[in-house]
Amino acid sequence: MKQGMRLKFRQLRVIVISWMIMGVLITLYDHFVLTTDNSLGLSPSYSIWMYLVRNIGAGLFGALIGGSLMVFYINEKLQDKPYAYTLLLVFLGFIGTVALISITMGLILVPVKTGKPLTDPETQAALYSFLRDPSHIKAAMSWSLVVAITQLLLQVNSKFGQANFWNIIRGKYNQPREEQRVFMFLDINDSTSIAETLGDERYHSLLKDFFADITSPILDNRGSIYQYVGDEVVVAWLHDDGIRDAHCVRCFFDMKQRISSRSEHYTRKYGLVPGFKAGIHCGRVIAGEVGIIKRDITYSGDVLNTTSRILGKCNEYKREIIASSDLIEILNFPAGYSSQPLGSIQLKGKSKSIELSAVVPS
Repeated sequence: MKQGMRLKFRQLRVIVISWMIMGVLITLYDHFVLTTDNSLGLSPSYSIWMYLVRNIGAGLFGALIGGSLMVFYINEKLQDKPYAYTLLLVFLGFIGTVALISITMGLILVPVKTGKPLTDPETQAALYSFLRDPSHIKAAMSWSLVVAITQLLLQVNSKFGQANFWNIIRGKYNQPREEQRVFMFLDINDSTSIAETLGDERYHSLLKDFFADITSPILDNRGSIYQYVGDEVVVAWLHDDGIRDAHCVRCFFDMKQRISSRSEHYTRKYGLVPGFKAGIHCGRVIAGEVGIIKRDITYSGDVLNTTSRILGKCNEYKREIIASSDLIEILNFPAGYSSQPLGSIQLKGKSKSIELSAVVPS
């Protein structure tokens, strides 16, 4: 299973567990309300275990249906739609899910309660009464809040990145810490002339399509998008993830394959297929949270500046991807790829030269 799909199933698993826990909390809340001094008391037919099964089941089925809809469709296929559109779709999907769950739970629980089959008139009357119970409205109101919070958290998670949101929540980078990272700086070839040809709006649309298309190859190779800067993308890996199976190199060529497979779309819409180049380097950085109004996790260190300078050498040497010797020496190249030494090169702003190599298909 690809890493991108694995992350989606991880999100769904969190939603399922969280919604089942919410089912338990809703049951306990209702039970405490019914047993207060101001309550009229418990009805003879009341069973906390029956309500517990009902609410946990509602959370389970709701998460499997509604959670799957949000994770695999709404937040995947409708990324370019207005937020109000996705919110309306989530709301309508939720109403349909509540109706389906209510009917399903009624079909399961009512025959158990009456001890008679669904074809029996008494069971049918009990089912009708079950579906008209005001508790379903209360459940809809409670679960609508759960759905809204879930959708909000999915949006926030998408904003911060797959791992960064959880790292911020648990305060991993509240204090600066040293990490070993692999970085790739990537930008579009001839971006200035393309922008002049397409105009601002169409060029922005091109960037949006391009960034969307390269996201899956990045995630599938265990990378994360650190930031977008104009037409440039900065991709980061934990050191071991970037080195293992040469993910940092595979990522570039997987992105090339993805853009190539979409060449017809780009040609039809923009009259061109965007090319790109990349510089890759590894080393020590300091990672930590910054900002008050808009908090973010940032990396600082010479490795970032060096990677940017390596990217700048791609045009000079007419290469698609150039990497530092520090990285090349610890990579096990996948079949079909090799490195070509470019020699010791003086990078702008650096007092010492650095050994660079181009990565090419062999």
